[in-house]
Amino acid sequence: MPSRLDALIRGVRPVDWALEPHARRHLDSLTKPPGSLGRLEDLAAQMYCIQGGAPQMDPARIYTIGGDHGVHAEGVSPSVQAVTRQMMANFLSGGGGINALTDVYGIDFKAVDAGCLGGPFPEHPRLIQRKIAEGTDNLAAGPAMSRENCIRAILLGADLAAEARAEGYRTLGTGEMGVANTTPSTALYCAFFGMDPEELTGPGAGLCQDAAARKAAVIRTALTLHAPTIAAGQPLDILAALGGYEIAALAGLIIGGAAQRLVLVVDGFISSAAYVAAWKMCPAVAGYCVFSHASAEPGHSKAMQAMQASPLLDLGMRLGEGTGAAVAMSLLRGAAHAYNAMATFDDAGVTEVEDPFAS
Repeated sequence: MPSRLDALIRGVRPVDWALEPHARRHLDSLTKPPGSLGRLEDLAAQMYCIQGGAPQMDPARIYTIGGDHGVHAEGVSPSVQAVTRQMMANFLSGGGGINALTDVYGIDFKAVDAGCLGGPFPEHPRLIQRKIAEGTDNLAAGPAMSRENCIRAILLGADLAAEARAEGYRTLGTGEMGVANTTPSTALYCAFFGMDPEELTGPGAGLCQDAAARKAAVIRTALTLHAPTIAAGQPLDILAALGGYEIAALAGLIIGGAAQRLVLVVDGFISSAAYVAAWKMCPAVAGYCVFSHASAEPGHSKAMQAMQASPLLDLGMRLGEGTGAAVAMSLLRGAAHAYNAMATFDDAGVTEVEDPFAS
């Protein structure tokens, strides 16, 4: 593994869970029954352990990373490939779902071109142009990316995390835009977890049942083609064979964000596939990540079960873009503020709740 990527992975220190008892003692001292804020308390404790002190969610940023996919030629999406570029332009003009949610929740937003077709975009303050190639190759006919380009995409994501840290951001969210990108994501889940594409493949942007079956067949073809790579078990090579530029960049954002000790909020189906690739390369990233929501894409729940992960929300969302991450960040903000702003029993002069079953 090239030295820079190797150094990046080695630089990720596991979250210091030895700090959790201190965070829990403070939470239990607040004017509420112990544990009564439920998962908000878990989030506050996790942020405390990541940050090494009182949790702070803000400032926060979501990177929505775009890329196109050669497998689109197999008819795996009802959308024309030009929609990737059109939607990236829509994000820059403020018209996307991710724009509406980041605006209302006070989250910074950047769109990133990692692999969109069509050459450079016009410059824009919301846009980061780091194109590695104009789309991947067809994963059902050969590797989606060269190993070198996959590494470049991972390091691109790590650079984005480092830049955000240098700008003072504490929390990052993952977002993506890429027509046909549920296909490489499903292929990655199947490769990493030994899952069956017929059981995991969903409608993506709106395929009918017959078209979804054809999509599953394309994924099975890709898994058969790349079976030696999958059997070898090297996560980087599996990602290069089956992934996408935006997926690899998100994996790098997760690894790089963990190296920077940032809180990472993972969006839905595609972002979770990027997480799996990052986690397989660098298991220590797990402690830095929060899964925002249970995607309505059918295979997401199976993938979450394989990771023993429990998303925060289940709202029937399947838009991607980072929209679920934006909604979940509001919960992290609430958790941090409750930890920092609530009075303790001593401060408020309130008699502390006692356990009626204590001896």
